[in-house]
Amino acid sequence: MTSSKVTRTAGAGRVAVEVRGLVKHYGETRALDGVDLDVRQGTVLGVLGPNGAGKTTLVRILSTLIAPDAGSARVAGYDVVAQPRQLRRVIGLTGQYASVDDKLSGRENLYMIGRLLDLSRKEARRRADEMLERFSLTDAAKRPALQYSGGMRRRLDLAASMIGHPAVLYLDEPTTGLDPRTRNEVWEEVQRMVADGATVLLTTQYMEEAEQLANELTVFDRGRVIASGRVDELKAKVGGRTLQIRPADPGQLAAMARMLPQSTPDPETSVLNVAIRSDEQLTEVIGRLGAGGFAIAGISTHLPSLDEVFLAITGQKASVPAQDRGASELEEMVA
Repeated sequence: MTSSKVTRTAGAGRVAVEVRGLVKHYGETRALDGVDLDVRQGTVLGVLGPNGAGKTTLVRILSTLIAPDAGSARVAGYDVVAQPRQLRRVIGLTGQYASVDDKLSGRENLYMIGRLLDLSRKEARRRADEMLERFSLTDAAKRPALQYSGGMRRRLDLAASMIGHPAVLYLDEPTTGLDPRTRNEVWEEVQRMVADGATVLLTTQYMEEAEQLANELTVFDRGRVIASGRVDELKAKVGGRTLQIRPADPGQLAAMARMLPQSTPDPETSVLNVAIRSDEQLTEVIGRLGAGGFAIAGISTHLPSLDEVFLAITGQKASVPAQDRGASELEEMVA
């Protein structure tokens, strides 16, 4: 899988999803509390947030599954409340759980969705075979979905959401439970669609996934947008870079820390950590240590991880699921 992020397309300046003042209540719970956001055409917006933040409620409204209590939203030029039928023809949705017809084969599931989206019989068959190949399901194409493993059903569901070449695609935690190889296949397909001009709104538990795919991020908490911007912008907001200095003589670590009151020594690694916000500050710190006669064995800079950004913004840690301790995640509750 390519490690490069999705790049902008020629139409990326236009807004494909426009949300203004969106409100949704569940009894006394205010799942969405005046949400505003824009998603530019041909880009991926990553939506993050702690448990019960309202991310799935947003996706349900934008895909016409539920109606908002207040506010407005337009997707691909269509009003989600006034024009639901027109909108459903230009969007794709993969929810948190695979929703396929167990009695139909993988190919029949995809063919049916293609026909429902007004593809011709020939195009629906061609597109079904194409998506089966892309998601490594060709060998199981004739088997009923009931016989598919959980991961295979998930891949089939993703293929179904993409079969109609949607202008806007909603991916609600699309790779939860998938093995790394299949996750990479999903990422590649998302990148391919965006390169062709599609727009994606992605909610995810995986920090790596957000960094890999998203052009911009929006962080939800308690039904509100509390931060937004590019990944590097959010990292800069919560603390910029950390300068990591390793003295040639580990015994001088404490003395170096006294010279730089804003620093934090780490005796276990013999590294001095200094928060910096500019190249000028970096030069000043190195100059002061040099003037103090300290010899330096190594210098490196470190940007906060997306997990650290999430913690700083929301005050909550990203969770790591039992099935994938190697990837940092956020937990999502269906609001």
